Amino acid sequence: MRKIELIATAAFGLEAVVAREVKKLGYEDVKVENGRVTFTADEMAICRSNLWLRTADRVLLKIGEFKVTTFDELFEKTKALPWSEWIPEDGIFPVEGKSISSQLASVPDCQAIVKKAVVESLKKKYHTSWFKEERGQYTIEVALLKDVATLTIDTSGAGLHKRGYRTLSNKAPLKETLAAALIQLSFWNPDRVLIDPFCGSGTIPIEAALIGKNIAPGMNRSFSSEEWDAVSKELWREARKETHDLADYNRPVRIYGSDVDGEVLSLARYHIKEAFLEEDVHIQKLDVKDLASRFQYGCIVCNPPYGERLGERKEVEKLYKTMGKVFSQLDTWSYYIITSHPDFEDLFGKKADKKRKLYNGRIQCNYYQYYGPRPPKTTPTT
Repeated sequence: MRKIELIATAAFGLEAVVAREVKKLGYEDVKVENGRVTFTADEMAICRSNLWLRTADRVLLKIGEFKVTTFDELFEKTKALPWSEWIPEDGIFPVEGKSISSQLASVPDCQAIVKKAVVESLKKKYHTSWFKEERGQYTIEVALLKDVATLTIDTSGAGLHKRGYRTLSNKAPLKETLAAALIQLSFWNPDRVLIDPFCGSGTIPIEAALIGKNIAPGMNRSFSSEEWDAVSKELWREARKETHDLADYNRPVRIYGSDVDGEVLSLARYHIKEAFLEEDVHIQKLDVKDLASRFQYGCIVCNPPYGERLGERKEVEKLYKTMGKVFSQLDTWSYYIITSHPDFEDLFGKKADKKRKLYNGRIQCNYYQYYGPRPPKTTPTT
């Protein structure tokens, strides 16, 4: 099986989390850069990384990378790449692009030149002057950064945050990839209780249950590279079989979600049902001021309101003070809170043991991590 280079793209701040996931899949040659994790693997990795990566945005197949400062260079070097190894004669290959700190700053021009160069390359292979582009999706991206062009083909199709269970959404849903990252950056494990007291449409509890039961996030969706001739159907069958073999459907997890908004909880229940987790995730309408637990040890992972809109700031600041009082009563618990509010720690009444800069969409946030005592190994957690 031939060696290839793949790029798992990531939101800023999550690169190390994605790299850890890539290594867990068994791929060792890993390079971490801003917004992406590059690794060397085989064709099976196209299938496995799409099915298993919880925190990456998408998986790109790297076709080539080179320094470029003129449009002629971009054309010739792109044309020389082995496009026909991946794109069939009737393949659909749109070109997307971006340019940062590069002499070739016009993205539309770069896209047009790359498209023309790929056409010329394929003409040479298929001995034709016309390409119908009617089967399969081979989205090419030309990404220019400081005069270095990286040419890739997208293997994922829809972004990896689209797991398949969230067909409806509330106003500002937390991306599934970020929710999974929040859980993986916490010290929660499936033996402990997890509560999200601002669960909204249920993303954090659902992602926790998928992690706890080792269910591959991409198990119930399709990917554009499944239709590629260059990646055998047998590899996809084998990779999908692996997701079923490794899933621990019978593992019990104790995951609870609550919210003061009863309407959004109906969405949460619907999504939980779509994810086949009705037995694992328990939802109830509850104000955070009434939060309590019969369990002695556990984790709170939550994404409370930020107060970004005018008129909401005072209400949110009052909420953070309430959270500080309520969470302090759970003094043997750990809690993890993401928010963009700059004065969160002062309002909450306690400095975090650790905080990490993350982005929720385009909003810069901090992930505040408060560590409770480690549960005794020999003592029941209730």
